[in-house]
Formats: sequence, structure tokens, C-alpha cells
Amino acid sequence: MSHIAIAAYKKPAQAPPALALSIDSEIYDLEAARKAGVNLGEVSSDDALPALLAKWCDNATLTRACEEITQLARTGKLQAVPGGAGALTAPFRPDRIFCAAANYIEHANEMGSVLAGKSESKPYMFIKLRNTVIGPGEAIRMPPETSQLDWEIELAAVIGRGGRRIPVTQALEHVGGYAIVNDISARDLNVRGDYPFKFDWFQGKCHDTFAPFGPWIVPAYAVPDPQALAMELKVNEQVMQKDSTANMIWTVREQIAYLSTIVTLEPGDVIATGTPTGVGMARGIFLKAGDAVSASIEGIGTLTNSVVAEKL
Repeated sequence: MSHIAIAAYKKPAQAPPALALSIDSEIYDLEAARKAGVNLGEVSSDDALPALLAKWCDNATLTRACEEITQLARTGKLQAVPGGAGALTAPFRPDRIFCAAANYIEHANEMGSVLAGKSESKPYMFIKLRNTVIGPGEAIRMPPETSQLDWEIELAAVIGRGGRRIPVTQALEHVGGYAIVNDISARDLNVRGDYPFKFDWFQGKCHDTFAPFGPWIVPAYAVPDPQALAMELKVNEQVMQKDSTANMIWTVREQIAYLSTIVTLEPGDVIATGTPTGVGMARGIFLKAGDAVSASIEGIGTLTNSVVAEKL
């Protein structure tokens, strides 16, 4: 079966990003496919990516479209986007990224966090905003205020169908697709000594470029079990994190159900489901200008970004 994903790519002349389908890493412009006769179902040219996820929850429509695109490409009637995956940008820029903290036991241990038993607890969530989002190949800008820039690979669940008080048993029905988020963190800005509040998640987590997202969105039907995915993060080709989503404390289902008791989830909301052990803070190793960070999740792909010093 082909690897299928929904993506966005940079068009020339400063035009807005265009939506595309990725089929085995070849990128095909969605509007060009339509003009070539591909049946895209109820999808409109004006749809944003979250709307596509909602309309393509029926895998038959998307699979048929990909088969038609593949056939057109073979016969030379539809050309792939020049530059391929190198032309990709963030699939879209979500307004809300809900992030799970301390959702892997070994990561909690390496950070010195003492967790209550699951039966006596609930997920701990914080939020990142759209200013933090960048796409594959874009630069993470290191602010001059930090010397402890860190990485965190996370499976991202993208909501395709909204809801309030979603039952755990039905939660995955609300996922439109999956992607990767690298929750970049300034560890030395995450703590405060001038207030009685110990942590400052906003200052440490919400700088511009602190949420690489992508490289595309794999439809939910192509990820039969989000709790069985291998994860790996490398810095300059050195493996730093290597684990499985099977080791989450709170599953994707449970996080969706919990969040929906607080807010009504909406199509396009992104849930970054927590990072495993292996972050830089535990080793005293931090990112610096010139580093390359690659986050890979089984069945989804690889998201690579470089680090640059932010210009004042």
C-alpha cells in the first residue's frame, strides 16, 4: 500500500502555500489533480486542510483519488511538484496546539518529576499558539535569552471532527490524521524565581518557531493503532530519543476525552501527545546554532529542522 499524506508546499513568487497529496513522497498539487480529472469527492478548492481531513475521513474517497493521481503520473498527464518533499511547508498553522506534559514515565523520571498514580491523576496539558509553528526544513530560531534550547519528539493527533465530552471509546473517531510535533523548549526560561509559581510554560515554550510540525498529515485510517508507533529523534545524526507510543501514560484516546471535558474540540486542533525519555536537559546537552534535528515516527515520516541564532 502506498504511503499517503495530505501536505502543503511553497509555491514560487511568494504565493500562499498550496495543498497537495503526498504519494510515496512524491508531491502532487491538489488543484492540478482536479483539473486533470481526479475525483476529489466533496472537496472544494477553497477548503483549508482541516476541512479536507473532515471530508476525507471516508478512506475510499482519498484512496480512489490517490489511485487516479498515480495512474495520471505514470502516463505523464500529471507532473509531481518540482523539488518534491523539499518544497513542503507546515501542513497548516493550527490556532491551538494542546501539549501533554510528563506523559512517559521514563521522561518524568529523567526530569525529576514525581507523578501520582494514574488512578489518582489526570493528564497535564498546556497550550502552544500558532506563532510557534514552522514546517519541515524551516529554521528553529534560538532566542538570545536562552542557553538551554531542548528538543521533544511527539506524536501529533489532528482533530478532524470536533466535539464536547467525547467518550474514550469514541475518541479516535474524532482524529482526522497524525503528524509529528517537535516541542522545542527553553529549559532555563521554563522556571521562575521572581514569582511563587514554579513554572512559566508560556515563556519557555511559546517563542516563535518552537513547534516544528509536519512533514505532512497521514490520514487516521492509515494509522490503525496510534499506540504502537516507533519514535526516534536525532541531533546531528546522533540518536537522542528512541521509544514507542505504546509507553504513553495517557493514551491518545484518553487525552482527547479529557481535553473535551474542558473545551469543545474543533477541526484543526492539534494534540501533541507527550515526549519520551532522551531530552537534552537530562544529559546537560542543548541545541546550538548550526544543529540539525530530525524527528521520525513510524508510518508518518521524518521532520527535519535546523537551528539558527535569532537576529536582534
